[in-house]
Amino acid sequence: MARDLPIGNGNVLINFDAAYNIRDIYFPLVGQENQSSDHLSHFGVWSQEGFFWIDHPEVAKKLTYLPDSLVTNAECAFDRLGLRLLIRDGVDVQQNVFLRKVRVENTFDYERTVKLYFHMDLQLNGNGIGDTVYFDPELNSLLFYKGHRYLTLSCLSPDEAKAKPSGYATGQKGIHGLEGTWRDAEDGALGGNPISQGSVDGIIELTMTLPAKSTKEAWFWVCFGRCKQEVERMERLLRTATPQVLLQRTYEYWVKWVNRDEHQLSLLKPELASFYKRSLLITRTNLDNRGAVVAANDSDILKFAKDSYSYVWPRDGALVAHALDRAGYHELARKFFDFCLKAITPEGYLMHKYNPDGTVGSSWHPWVNSQGLKQLAIQEDETALVLYAMWHHHKLTGTLDQSGEDYEKFIKPAADFIVHYRDASGLPLPSYDLWEERYGVLAFTVSSVYAGLMAASRFAEYHQDKARAIYYADTAQQVKKAADQQLYAADKKRFLRALYWNYETQAYVPDDTLDMSMYGLFDFGLVEKDDPRMAATMQALREKLWVHTDIGGIARYENDYYHQVSKDVANVPGNPWFICTLWYAEWLVATAKTANDLTEAENLMRWAIQHALPSGVMAEQVHPFTGAPMSVSPLTWSHASFIKVTQEYLSKLKQLTAQGANQAIDASEDKMLEPAMS
Repeated sequence: MARDLPIGNGNVLINFDAAYNIRDIYFPLVGQENQSSDHLSHFGVWSQEGFFWIDHPEVAKKLTYLPDSLVTNAECAFDRLGLRLLIRDGVDVQQNVFLRKVRVENTFDYERTVKLYFHMDLQLNGNGIGDTVYFDPELNSLLFYKGHRYLTLSCLSPDEAKAKPSGYATGQKGIHGLEGTWRDAEDGALGGNPISQGSVDGIIELTMTLPAKSTKEAWFWVCFGRCKQEVERMERLLRTATPQVLLQRTYEYWVKWVNRDEHQLSLLKPELASFYKRSLLITRTNLDNRGAVVAANDSDILKFAKDSYSYVWPRDGALVAHALDRAGYHELARKFFDFCLKAITPEGYLMHKYNPDGTVGSSWHPWVNSQGLKQLAIQEDETALVLYAMWHHHKLTGTLDQSGEDYEKFIKPAADFIVHYRDASGLPLPSYDLWEERYGVLAFTVSSVYAGLMAASRFAEYHQDKARAIYYADTAQQVKKAADQQLYAADKKRFLRALYWNYETQAYVPDDTLDMSMYGLFDFGLVEKDDPRMAATMQALREKLWVHTDIGGIARYENDYYHQVSKDVANVPGNPWFICTLWYAEWLVATAKTANDLTEAENLMRWAIQHALPSGVMAEQVHPFTGAPMSVSPLTWSHASFIKVTQEYLSKLKQLTAQGANQAIDASEDKMLEPAMS
């Protein structure tokens, strides 16, 4: 089930599913240590007329955020029971506290007693072995702990002067046929068991009296810490400052943060500007405060291989950092580059992927090839694109004079590795492609290597390292020349996706599969956008990879097998991906000559908006017939792609508008110079 409405502060990340259940709770790192591990935490309501959990099919929901913020606005109505809830959730921007404000409306014309139930099913440290939960009478809270992980679950009743639940229960679940304490709530009376250990869960109850046709507010919160003293301090703060103060400051912070963007968004149509800002906010939820740019934190993907997307792929991170840099969020990009400085190997390359704490992540890339010979289990574009993004970072921030450490610790070793990791023709040696499926010389990788070397040359020139400046630039030109000679198929009048080394023939075998990642040829400057060969390649990509269903969109490549839905590859070459559709929009923007030429690009941007969830969350891909999100959701890369294409669109719109105005002035002046007609 897709993750909707992520909220966080860079230390804590909370993910909801489409029914507004809490499914993922990450702490103390975004993407590492899922304290719930996809176990469902329930929220329920009891009245004399009936009981329901928030995911009951009769509960009508509208799940969004408050505008320009990371505070949710979940409208839930169970009309048969005469109850409506307005739930606003946020993670405080200063303290590691999850806050929930619940406004309960009694729509019936008589007074009622209503009980709210907040249940938590935790797997501390990512597993359910040896957890403890107990009711702490001093905190009036449930306290969960194991090792250096402490969480408290508390509430505030509107009918009492202090925070105190009207009931609680702790218990075991997932063993001996036990489902959990949430079942204890359905009769409106909790058992009150004060402590449990092992595989445990817990629930608290808050009781309120609502007069006829009235509304009241209630509060719940969860404090996160590494020791009991830490959560005790936060509990005291909440009872002093009140949760309302914390939620309000969180809302105001995000509104101010997202409107820091340096682009003139007023030139955009309101729905495009709004979605651009939403993409910035959702991207921020997957960024850890220590620099990790996490690809996705949807634990639902665990069903497929018992592994997740909660890793830092340096390629994704570089492209996300670049988009954030262009938006003016330089401090976030800087933290990512610091992450890479620590991660780079002594040999000068970055590994496949990393855990959010900087350790090397899991991998399926082998270190030996089919001949039993050693090969590097890397994707070379991941190293090259960090070089590329780092150059643009220092240019945009005006900090080239502070780039000495980057140059010595990352630029030189990475560029030197790339220079030497080439064959006799000048092409990069094989590595894994950006899709992590094939080992060869990929057009996307070659393009990124060219861009990385050009960036390294510019760094060297700035730092008066003249020999390296020339060396890196010359090597980039050798890569470009080799690509022109070997990656272009004259008979097809377009570029190839890849070359694969054949050990029997001792020669490269061309792969002419159309793959949307070939857009990188122009985006990273290897091929000029006005080159007819590039235009022919992009036209072929659009024709072959468009999904011919009511959903539309662009697939990754011909006959894409990943989560494949249809074998009718002539009409459905693969599932439509957000990034691929937006890449083609980038091409349209780059080649637009008039403002009218931007229409198709804008339509593709709107396609992304239309196929996102109502909250604005974009998945990796969508079902080609239903449009439902597939694979992980949200995918940070999808949102970064929307951010970048919007920035390109705005830049081109301003340029073409200015040209049009100048042409109008010139035409007017020419007309004034014409002789008058007799």
